[in-house]
Amino acid sequence: MPLDFTAIDFETANNSAASACSVGMVKVRDGRVVDTAYWLIRPPLGHDDFLEWNVRIHGIMAVDVADALLWSEQLPDLTAFAENDHLVAHNAGFDMGVIAAACAASYVPTPTYDYLCSLQVARKTYNLDSYKLPVAAMAAGFEDFEHHNAAADAAACAAIIVHAARRHDAGSITELAELTGARVKTLGARAEDVIRTF
Repeated sequence: MPLDFTAIDFETANNSAASACSVGMVKVRDGRVVDTAYWLIRPPLGHDDFLEWNVRIHGIMAVDVADALLWSEQLPDLTAFAENDHLVAHNAGFDMGVIAAACAASYVPTPTYDYLCSLQVARKTYNLDSYKLPVAAMAAGFEDFEHHNAAADAAACAAIIVHAARRHDAGSITELAELTGARVKTLGARAEDVIRTF
């Protein structure tokens, strides 16, 4: 099986996991980036306050998403881009929790995806003082990106997985998970396992 996956990253408007305000995605085919996507999201009602702390981190304000699609309206575009891929995210529990919580807050079904956490893979691949995304990405040779820009973070996550797969001589996401002892988990069917509020 080839190394095919979609890396994904969300930024949120506030402490609610349902408050996704941007998404970045990077599609990888046979270990190479073949497509990218990024867009702003208007968070569901009740989860749409923009906290100063979050704005300071990612720079997105309420005015920026005023004309963006709601979570429920943009979800078909997200799933169309990701297709049936494994999803990969750094600290994947957060990003999968965003999908599950935003779907619950929007009264739409949570899509089912298998996913792998690049943070777990990095911990089994590199010997670092920190495994935060910028540090792990640097170990993978991916430097000088705009951290907390969802598109850049998704690209960094993809770079970690591609580099780790080469280092472990893994030909697929499943094989990489087996070789590193990281677990491939499932979103959707067991969404209650990953819904978290931050």
